[in-house]
Amino acid sequence: MPIRSMATAARQSLKIGMIPADGIGREVLPGAKAAILALGSSIPKPEFIDLLAGFEYFTKTGTALPDETVAILQNECDCALFGAVSSPSRKVAGYSSPIVALRKKMDLYANIRPVKSVSADQEAKPGVDLVVIRENTECLYVKQETQTIGEHGKEARATRLITERASRRIGEMAFKMALERPRKHLTIIHKSNVLSITDGLFRETVRAIPTSPGVDGKYDTVTIAEQLVDSAVYRLFREPEIYDVMVAPNLYGDILSDAAAALVGSLGLVPSVNAGDSFVMGEPVHGSAPDIAGQNIANPLAAIRSAAMMLRHMGYGDGADRIEKAVDSVLREGKVLTPDLGGTSKTSEVVDEVTKRI
Repeated sequence: MPIRSMATAARQSLKIGMIPADGIGREVLPGAKAAILALGSSIPKPEFIDLLAGFEYFTKTGTALPDETVAILQNECDCALFGAVSSPSRKVAGYSSPIVALRKKMDLYANIRPVKSVSADQEAKPGVDLVVIRENTECLYVKQETQTIGEHGKEARATRLITERASRRIGEMAFKMALERPRKHLTIIHKSNVLSITDGLFRETVRAIPTSPGVDGKYDTVTIAEQLVDSAVYRLFREPEIYDVMVAPNLYGDILSDAAAALVGSLGLVPSVNAGDSFVMGEPVHGSAPDIAGQNIANPLAAIRSAAMMLRHMGYGDGADRIEKAVDSVLREGKVLTPDLGGTSKTSEVVDEVTKRI
């Protein structure tokens, strides 16, 4: 179910910003485009607008996220798809992640990452069926770090920002998502036994949402649980079936969703959307994978699923269903898979197989 519908009967076209960015982003995003085009007239005519960003673009121009890209997204696009970005592990003067910047500039405060296994038996209940809802704009990702020289050498510090406003917004989205799912179960992830001020604020703010003014019992059917983040990772691997919707601050959500991907076989399967109140951007969870870039063996399914999530968020649920069913059938059959899933197929072959089934 869509969190909100941005579809309108009057829309004649769907303008989609395409930001492949780095590495395999340039190889998987065309697969998402092909899946959208395969829907034909069941959605407004898609118009794809190619946009620039990324670490490789930074090395050429000194800018990772051009102002023009942001302006076009804000003024011309209905939604967007992002490929992948390289993230150097060392400090690079002047560089800041374009996806982190985009989330802030477009106020895409929620990163929604569903993780669901596909059983060989179509009627069987999936062993893993959860959604990680990650706050997208603050925590340690505000990137306020300092380094000084102390009595015993270098000392590095990072500012962690948790606000009531951001915690409430992400909490409200998590409750809405939980309410739409069959189990109606929400787990709040935190570490407030140690970080009692920052994680304490996150925990308290999210827990208070059902009793907030104007809610009027809307979430009475949602079961609320809590889990310390370290224990949550342990239980995620031991008993993933206990989780339904998980809501977490930025860093914890990033780690948990990547860890959950291991339960379904590959990061190449896990999609996401970055969502705000007026814009949505699909983004596969995987990185730029420079070790396999250019070899036509990257898994395009996370990007294709991200396109489906984007469409569902826009209100085109029927089109999203068609894409997701096509992907699931390819996985269930298991004959056309990329090497990360134990197959020998090329990226382009997997895309062709999915679009044929759409």
